[in-house]
Amino acid sequence: MSKQKISNLIQVILFLAFIGGFFVINLITPDRAFSEKENRMLEQAPRFSFDSLFSGKFTSTFETYITDQFAGRDKWIGLKSFSELALQKKENNGVYLGEGGTLLTRLDRPDENRLETNISAVKKFAGDIGIPVYFSLIPSSTEIWADKLPKNAPSYGQLELIEDLYSGSGAVNIDTYSALYGHKDEYIYFRTDHHWTPLGAYYGYRALAEAMGFEPRPLESFTPATVSEDFFGTTYSSSGIRNVKPDTIVTFVEDYEGLTITNYTTGSAEEGVLYDYSKLETKDKYSMFLGGNTPLIQIKTGHEGPKLLILRDSYADVLIPFLFEHFSEIHAVDLRYNKSSIKDYIAENGIDEVVISYGVTNFVSDANIFLLGRQ
Repeated sequence: MSKQKISNLIQVILFLAFIGGFFVINLITPDRAFSEKENRMLEQAPRFSFDSLFSGKFTSTFETYITDQFAGRDKWIGLKSFSELALQKKENNGVYLGEGGTLLTRLDRPDENRLETNISAVKKFAGDIGIPVYFSLIPSSTEIWADKLPKNAPSYGQLELIEDLYSGSGAVNIDTYSALYGHKDEYIYFRTDHHWTPLGAYYGYRALAEAMGFEPRPLESFTPATVSEDFFGTTYSSSGIRNVKPDTIVTFVEDYEGLTITNYTTGSAEEGVLYDYSKLETKDKYSMFLGGNTPLIQIKTGHEGPKLLILRDSYADVLIPFLFEHFSEIHAVDLRYNKSSIKDYIAENGIDEVVISYGVTNFVSDANIFLLGRQ
């Protein structure tokens, strides 16, 4: 046998050994239900049936299952991201690696029909409800920290988008954009997550105070407390980019006697908390604020003042504590999980004012905001 044939045979054997080795490793590696790195549930082994096989559902699900459960998946994702960035690719999975290890999510052009549906629902609600309605759209870090983006990195402009939506809202619009842009050199967004930090939320609170006519508490009157220095957020999870430093989570508002929080996580009332410190032991550390996503939170602050309803996404979790001393009650509804009539809720609970508060990227894509227009 010639040397060339021997060389070819050795290469074939090594290749088959490599493939076979991975096959065996995947067979003996236990399936995972959840990926901490990606912060999502992983596909489980599909149940076989001839109907699912012939319909194509089984093969499609099985392919996803194999991809999700591939041995060393997290390390392979990180390696893929590292190699693409080494080749000077600007983004990975819709996320740019910006200056200072900042992860910035690309915003594509929003769906025009969704925009019209959502802003029409806000306008109808503001016109029909009979009490003051305030509207705050929170720009993402990609907009405020645009100078951190890689050169010529495309992303849909949020300022013009916000101005267009405000022009048709029918509500009192909050200039949250200017409040944040004026402090863009500060730590107002997490570098690995899509949310603003409590410091960013403080500046949003000041913009809200200006529009609603109450005096905001000075920043220097708070005593910040660091509760975590190893937070990797949702942008980190979705990007696959791993060579960045973790974020720090700081709280500003302290718990106090007389504050009562009721949470309706499962539909029935249960005692809520201002900060759920147990969440700091999980991947989703941001959910420590008020316990994370929930259909309804009712807060009795122990202070004098009107009753406020906030229709919101998760950005409001760090905003709400700043409002305690200005309102007697704060009710927070997430339309993704709470489909009840907002008009009825306002009447039943004697609500005096409403704030609609959303991150702009959430507002333009949320399929539940039409519920505002339903009476």
